Amino acid sequence: MATRARRTERTAPPDPRLRRARRAVAAVFAVHGAVSGSFATRIPWIQSHLDLGAGELGLALACPAIGACCAMPLAGRIGHRFGARAALRGLLALWCASLALPALAPGPAALCAALAVYGATSGTTDVAMNALGVETEERLGRSIMSGLHGMWSAGALAGSAAGTVAAHTGLDARIHLGLAAFVLLVLGVLACRRVLDPPAAAGSHPPPRFALPPRSALAIGAVAFCAVFAEGASLDWSAVYLRDVLGTGPGLAAACTTAFSCTMAAARFAGDAVTERLGPVRTVRAGGALATTGGLLVVLSTGPAPAVGGFALIGLGVAVVVPLAFAAAGRSGPAPSQAIAGVATITYTSWLIAPAVIGRIAGAGSLVMSFELVTALTAGLVAGAGVLRARPRGAAPDPDALKRRTG
Repeated sequence: MATRARRTERTAPPDPRLRRARRAVAAVFAVHGAVSGSFATRIPWIQSHLDLGAGELGLALACPAIGACCAMPLAGRIGHRFGARAALRGLLALWCASLALPALAPGPAALCAALAVYGATSGTTDVAMNALGVETEERLGRSIMSGLHGMWSAGALAGSAAGTVAAHTGLDARIHLGLAAFVLLVLGVLACRRVLDPPAAAGSHPPPRFALPPRSALAIGAVAFCAVFAEGASLDWSAVYLRDVLGTGPGLAAACTTAFSCTMAAARFAGDAVTERLGPVRTVRAGGALATTGGLLVVLSTGPAPAVGGFALIGLGVAVVVPLAFAAAGRSGPAPSQAIAGVATITYTSWLIAPAVIGRIAGAGSLVMSFELVTALTAGLVAGAGVLRARPRGAAPDPDALKRRTG
């Protein structure tokens, strides 16, 4: 029954409203990414403006992840109280507005508070938009989550490009981030007008005010943890690895980070087609194999070329894991937002600790040892991919349907 229903969905002309909803939620992902990219480019200005040392800046930059982890369990309650569309519109507006806060902070304590608010609004918006992305995917009957996260990467690139221009021209970050916050807020609110607004399930009870991750999210979150750890470690430490371990110049070291980011974005845009062909389990296993091969190239390299290729393979391999983990979480039980919040909390935690863990291992041993850990975690994707074999919400446990969806 489930297989025949989904085949009918694929052969029937797509509902124009669903096409518009898909474009709208893609625009929301792009706006969310643009906020992140805009802020990242002005961190040096904020550090210089407040005269922060490396330790003070590091503490401040931990606050967004802490704020997000504390606030994301509230997302389900917010969505139930206001409705999915209204909740997303309000949370996205707050997230965009919060972009202006860090540059206005008069001192380190105020900066930490501003970044905690910035992270809290980011995390709750992240949960809301991924929940609507999963709902849109289910109604369309085909994979779209990887492409949505690709739009996030494109938005981050656009935001960082605009921020780079602003920084290069010497524009005060208070002006730049204030203008960016206003423009992105308007774009985000307009995009939210056409996203889906699914009604609450009949007879459903409101979720707890502060919901801990359900058990169904923990195993899925563990797979996402491995991917995000490898992503964060590679993004923050790849250039340092080439410079300190392989003795390359700063230009080639920076190019390595660019190669990693480009393969991540390309893989996300191609990920939906691959997932449709292979299913999420096989896709993640193949990605884990690619990332593990890349990790081995990195730790065994004696020259820069294989290491750059290795980091590119890591980006290619881990790119689609988080979108597929969110999709699996949304299908894993009766409370999609709660499950997605649980996975998101785990991924934010991984992103928070990865750079510090890599640095601690490098200090005690070497960077090569650090990336041996990264390689081991990417191998865990191959072993753990089976947990993404989640039954679609509301469907009977049809073995043929499960086989087609999971590969």
